[in-house]
Amino acid sequence: MMDRKKAQQMCLCKMCPSFVECSEEIAFCLESVGKSGCIKEENGCLCPGCPVLEEEGYQHVFYCTRGSETSQH
Repeated sequence: MMDRKKAQQMCLCKMCPSFVECSEEIAFCLESVGKSGCIKEENGCLCPGCPVLEEEGYQHVFYCTRGSETSQH
């Protein structure tokens, strides 16, 4: 599994139309981060083009509201 810091540097979360700025970690696809406590609405998703997902082979979307890759299985 990818290192949390590396994932946060690569991820597209902050550019996503669903993203809401608050004081929480990004890289919601990681089990160690999980879904957002701030994002409540799905207003679009950049997950399919995210380099973290491509490198890790993840298959799901809307990690910010639905949870990490492993929790969506």
